[in-house]
Amino acid sequence: MEPAAGVSAQKMAESWSFLDNFEPNFTPLVVIELAKGTKKETIEWFTKRIVDKKANGGAQLLVKPLVMENGDENIYLVGASHLRLLLGAETVGLVKECNDNSMRTFTYSSRKTFKYFADDNHNFLTMAECQYIIKHELENLRAKDEKMIPGYPQAKLYPGKSIVRRLLTSGILVQIFPLHDREELKKLRHSWYGRVKVGYQPLDEIRCYFGETIALYFGFLEYFTFALIPMAVIGIPYYVFAWEDYDKYVMFATFNLLWSTVILEVWKRICAIMTYRWGTLLMKRQFEEPRPGFHGVLGINPVTGREEPVYSSIKRQMRIYLVSLPFVCLCLYFSLYVMMIYFDLEQWALDYHEENESNFSSLMLFVPSIIYAVVIEIMNRIYRYAAEFLTSWENHRLESSYQNHLVLKVLVFNFLNCFASLFYIAFVLFDMKLLRQSLATLLITSQILNQFAESLLPYWLQKRHKKRIKKRMCSLKTDTDLSLVEQINLEKEMGTYFGTFDDYLELFLQFGYVSLFSCVYPLAAVFAVLNNITEIYSDALKMCRVYKRPFAEPTANIGVWQLAFETMSVISVVTNCILIGMSPQVNALFPDSKMDLILTVALVEKFCHTWIKPWFDSCIVTINSITALDFIITSRCAHIPLTATCV
Repeated sequence: MEPAAGVSAQKMAESWSFLDNFEPNFTPLVVIELAKGTKKETIEWFTKRIVDKKANGGAQLLVKPLVMENGDENIYLVGASHLRLLLGAETVGLVKECNDNSMRTFTYSSRKTFKYFADDNHNFLTMAECQYIIKHELENLRAKDEKMIPGYPQAKLYPGKSIVRRLLTSGILVQIFPLHDREELKKLRHSWYGRVKVGYQPLDEIRCYFGETIALYFGFLEYFTFALIPMAVIGIPYYVFAWEDYDKYVMFATFNLLWSTVILEVWKRICAIMTYRWGTLLMKRQFEEPRPGFHGVLGINPVTGREEPVYSSIKRQMRIYLVSLPFVCLCLYFSLYVMMIYFDLEQWALDYHEENESNFSSLMLFVPSIIYAVVIEIMNRIYRYAAEFLTSWENHRLESSYQNHLVLKVLVFNFLNCFASLFYIAFVLFDMKLLRQSLATLLITSQILNQFAESLLPYWLQKRHKKRIKKRMCSLKTDTDLSLVEQINLEKEMGTYFGTFDDYLELFLQFGYVSLFSCVYPLAAVFAVLNNITEIYSDALKMCRVYKRPFAEPTANIGVWQLAFETMSVISVVTNCILIGMSPQVNALFPDSKMDLILTVALVEKFCHTWIKPWFDSCIVTINSITALDFIITSRCAHIPLTATCV
């Protein structure tokens, strides 16, 4: 990648020359684990490329082997000098705050103009940013004239091929992960979940330690939880005083459709405020490299002119439409078949209760829904693995394209699998009592299963593994710092955090349960709030104690999930409008004309998206801090001027 604007190539080359002499002592930031038995010539070649000068095609980083008692040298620690990190910050295009409070792309030549910069201030860059820079430099180690990995003739190379990706796909490089900073992690744990408190999460500290992607997820989780509180506050008295009146939901459904439209618009602004302060809102996107799993015949990229694998888009489309699409349709059909079995069980439970009229038979009414909820979770997880395999087999060139196709497959199946039965009960059976029972059971059961599978079980397994590591480390006799060796051996065996996909998916389904049919079961928002409060703490626990530290990934928003939530919002508006039109109160106004009823529902839906949403958008942009809404937003980001963040 070319140096950022503001620094000439000559000045950049002069800056690199300052890095010729490394200090042997450095702070380890990234851990590289090679396969045991890796050939010596391969290790020497790879480490030489890491420490070599940029002019020679190296990364110009620092490497130190971690030698164990048995003589293994398959673990290497990677770091960088302060100057190297500053030059790397310019290369990746990090945006920092200047002394005049503006946000600009960092350049080494104008470093003195940036706030908090000093030659001896090694905290100018966050640790997450430093690890991101090192990851970027390692991934951009390119083959020059090598035809293969030295020592491994089967691992082919060609000019421009990423060396790290070839090592990973060949099994020579086992893993690469950022190292935890125990002192900083201890402080973060204390302020994040170490004590029970009522207040905001330390999103800035989370961002500094884990990066913007993780911080935005927790910011959205926090915001969504607060947004659910009005629904919960209204839902409790509504549920208490209308327990047996299943059909009296018009007012709550009206509030529901307005709520689902408004909260996503508010989130857009809060997201823009945070990412502007973090610098990622203005950060330029880099040219996206091919994903590691992409394969094809070697050819020339017409855009970059570099030699890389080329795969026919026609073949990819054939795989998508002739294999993946029929498979997804087959899974959807199977999901509907399971749903009909569930309704047969419901009918059996109802008949059993009518025959016996006992406490046991009353409990049996909930058994089919519980079984169905468990089956839904199992089917969702099995389908997830199948969707990942199919999307990988489709051989998408870019990671963004891979993620979009994967999200589409997973969301379509999860939506039908989780909500088809509720739509069938509401609009085919017209049974509001059964709808309330099914919604309550599905929501609560899925939350319990997710908490167990995502947090409690991994934490328990990690605790057992930690005890085994400590016993093994106590028996070792080595001159290496025991605490560092113990830390690395513990972290390299931890589970890998594969991103926020599953976390957003859980919130997406929860948003669907609340926004679609909570007018029939008003306590849905209450259980969602309670679940999200525990989710904040359990997710924080697993990020700090269960999984390896993930690499930071700069991002300006929640990506494709924003579109997914907005799509669910549109569906919820239409659903609530239909429910309003089906209610006895509205039908009493139109006793003889179904056409008037249909037109009324259509007009309500049109009014929400044609008038309410644009009106709210204009209010968000034009009204300043005199409103309660701006007071809430600015209390979260108090030191950012509103005029500077209305992007």
